[in-house]
Amino acid sequence: MDLREQRGIQLAKSRTIRHTGAGWIVPSQAGNGTYVVNVKNEPPTCSCPDYELRGMTCKHIYAVAYVVTKKANADGSTTVTESVTVAKQTTTYPQNWPAYNEAQANEKDRFQALLHDLCSGIVEPPSRRAGRPSLPLADAIFGAAFKVYSTVSGRRFMSDLRESHARGFITRLPHYNSIFNYLENPDLTPILKTLIVESSLPLKAVESDFAVDSSGFTTSRFTRWFDHKYGKVIEQHDWVKCHLMCGVKTNIVTAVEIHDRHASDSRQLPPMLETTARNFKVAEVSADKGYAGRTNTNAVAVLGATPYIAFSQHHRGNGGGMWGHMYHYFMFKRDEFLAHYHKRSNVESTFSMMKRKFGDSLRSKTDVAMINETLCKVLCHNLVVLIHEMYELGIDPVFWAESKVAQQSVN
Repeated sequence: MDLREQRGIQLAKSRTIRHTGAGWIVPSQAGNGTYVVNVKNEPPTCSCPDYELRGMTCKHIYAVAYVVTKKANADGSTTVTESVTVAKQTTTYPQNWPAYNEAQANEKDRFQALLHDLCSGIVEPPSRRAGRPSLPLADAIFGAAFKVYSTVSGRRFMSDLRESHARGFITRLPHYNSIFNYLENPDLTPILKTLIVESSLPLKAVESDFAVDSSGFTTSRFTRWFDHKYGKVIEQHDWVKCHLMCGVKTNIVTAVEIHDRHASDSRQLPPMLETTARNFKVAEVSADKGYAGRTNTNAVAVLGATPYIAFSQHHRGNGGGMWGHMYHYFMFKRDEFLAHYHKRSNVESTFSMMKRKFGDSLRSKTDVAMINETLCKVLCHNLVVLIHEMYELGIDPVFWAESKVAQQSVN
């Protein structure tokens, strides 16, 4: 019995559920309204946001199923009045297991080769100080990204880095402290963002529908405050907020923004959309209610794309334009709208992939280092996606292709 079913049974026992001509009227568990459940449909439907936005069997349907299958008589017996079959909704996706197994078996070797090719396009800045020459920037970024990929401490990572040096992926073998010091450099942030964009380009012919969302990565720092309600000091881990846009077919990340925990989600969509549109043909953009607004809707429409952004209950579609058009689409063709909107689930899968593989916490201590470490996680994710698509789609990633063509034309 899952959590929704448990809450449905609890709702049926604690609230009055009545039957009308429109269907079964189920009170909200929070006490702020009612929802209509229609058990004549196959499968049963509900007017609550949980069902309409996610398409999942909600607690209100489970509550009705509990009520209509059992009716208490005056003598204490139970009579079955009608049956409601609540199907367990499971979605399966085809998997090319030979390609998947091959990609997993060769991932680490391929990762180092792709990361080396990507770092080879980094332009070395002129030295600004005398004395011992600093570590080449390409080697520093290779070491930082490969260290994040390994998920081990800096000292234990050195054996992997020695192997990379022996294979010619880096020109100099750095000390592990050098890797940490480079993560403290704010000049690394725009370079890592550029590498993330470049790593997504081999899939520009594959992706046309995109989804956007944000998620947090916990840090080793704590925030503390005094809670007057409970009269005590409360503390919790601080975290940075990663906003990203990804393709819904391969989960490749096309744009990313890193901010503090209080950063607004809605304001991050236009810059990420602009970055994505420079390299990809955008057809659809899916996002949850946090991104609903005329500014974001119009930003998508200007590109000739369609925004599938969920509406809140207080929205009325006032103002016309694409905002009003999508609101009426949402209200009168809900099933069609949600079929596109549910592509948004892929951005949650992207965060899940990233956190499961590279961890949901950061080792860095300073703000700059935490941003750069998070960007390294995103970069590693993109390279892993490319490796899987090499075996799944048969692609051969080539980085900096446009700059190489431009350089050849100049020469």
